[in-house]
Amino acid sequence: PHLTGSNYLTWSRSMRRALGAKNKLAFLDRSFPIPDALDLNRSAWERCNHLVHSWIINSVSESIAQTLVFHENAIDAWEDLQERFAKADRIRIVSLRSALHTLKQGNRSVLDYYTDMRALWEELNLHRPIPHCTCVHQCRCDAMRAARAYRLEDQIIQFLTGLNDTFSVVKTQVLLMDPLPTINKVYSLVVQEENNHALINHVVPNSDDSNVLVNVSDARKSFNHGKSPMNSGKGKGDTRHCTFCDKNGHTVDWCYKKHGNPNIRSNTGVNLVNSDNVDLTAANGNTDVVASSSGTNISQEKYDQLMNLLQQTNLIPSASPTVGPSSNHIHTTSVPET
Repeated sequence: PHLTGSNYLTWSRSMRRALGAKNKLAFLDRSFPIPDALDLNRSAWERCNHLVHSWIINSVSESIAQTLVFHENAIDAWEDLQERFAKADRIRIVSLRSALHTLKQGNRSVLDYYTDMRALWEELNLHRPIPHCTCVHQCRCDAMRAARAYRLEDQIIQFLTGLNDTFSVVKTQVLLMDPLPTINKVYSLVVQEENNHALINHVVPNSDDSNVLVNVSDARKSFNHGKSPMNSGKGKGDTRHCTFCDKNGHTVDWCYKKHGNPNIRSNTGVNLVNSDNVDLTAANGNTDVVASSSGTNISQEKYDQLMNLLQQTNLIPSASPTVGPSSNHIHTTSVPET
């Protein structure tokens, strides 16, 4: 990345890595002294110095590059940038800590969430690195090792805290481990749990869709409930034949000419003929069985109960016009034989 001022730490690490790959890092740490003007290696050194200097200028922003073109040596340009931007930025440290404490997974995947948190960790470690012992005789106690372990534990706890509640099981399992695994191992466990959740959500159907299928099945059962066996055999493959009336579509056990129409109850005063029975009557040729209107009236209460029953069984549409109690009887007509 190009140097803009606030990203000096990341830029300097990238530049050191690139120059080390080209074997030119000695031009920045003064490990390779500047040869004298009469030295035979002076021309080769100047050529490499100009090359490194141009790399530095091309890797910074245009406004910063304007201040580097007047330096003669690459080491001078490097030290100039180090003095200007390498100071500890406490405001940036506060911003990084605040971003880490407020970072949550939300709608992002575990990979995106971990990548964002890892970038903040790395930048904060550049501003607040763990100190190393500089004594002539280095310390042999476990103080520095414990400090590094505490920082890793803080990062693990911070990563688990920002996860969604769906990972509560794996969070509890990790926190109960002693000692705690590495951050990469914790990330692997969380990703496996995420894949498990995705598989479960893909296999288990939606409960709303299941309820719809159940309701449709119940509705079909309710619609087909109560139909006589005489109608269930209608179709191209029906081979039933009545030996009494010599007609097809039913047997002698269901012949209306022999046994009468069971849907006509003379004792109730009301003649009921549903759509299925009309078809049966037409198939049997029993057009004389359908009764003519007797003019018998029923009470308003019984009429309302009858209409509700017919609507529930889908025999008549729910938006049928209301008929007054004075004419609350059903006129049945004969159906021509087909």
